[in-house]
Amino acid sequence: MDQGSDLAAQKAAARKAGFARRKVAHDTRPPGVAGHLSEVLAGYRGVPLAGYMPIRSEISPLVAMAEAAAHGPVGVPVIMGEGQPLRFSRWEPDCALRDGPFGAQVPAVDDFFEPEILIVPLVAFDRSGGRLGYGGGFYDRTLEMLRAKRSTLAIGFAFAAQEAQDLPLEPTDQPLDLIVTEASIHDFSRN
Repeated sequence: MDQGSDLAAQKAAARKAGFARRKVAHDTRPPGVAGHLSEVLAGYRGVPLAGYMPIRSEISPLVAMAEAAAHGPVGVPVIMGEGQPLRFSRWEPDCALRDGPFGAQVPAVDDFFEPEILIVPLVAFDRSGGRLGYGGGFYDRTLEMLRAKRSTLAIGFAFAAQEAQDLPLEPTDQPLDLIVTEASIHDFSRN
């Protein structure tokens, strides 16, 4: 097996394990899972940020996003096409939504802007800020593009159960500055 297919197999196995842990955590989640995320975002009031509309068993950032929307622009990702970076359309609580790719809702009317903070969904994370996503590379391309323009804070949001050891990562995988779970905050931005 060559290195490329070996890495792909390792990532597939890590994703399968991450999805299983995430589903159990989602099914048994306590109330208030976004409390620590709200705490972190309170320190950045008014800074343009993007969250996401949760799908399947993803942890929901919607309460924290709604709180942040009272102070500044909040957006959600819009997939423009395969191999392209994400764009972010302005979102507000109770705004009209339409179906986007992969079952995620997006605002009915596009109002694009560039966030300085991204709340990033994930399948698994490690204690050094590594993130394993769904495999499309959308967030990696987007973070690379945004970070080339300005300082951009990437906050991984996940259940604590999604933590993994020795994630199979590549040089193109963009690191997270913080990981926020329902139980804790891990800050890697000072490393």
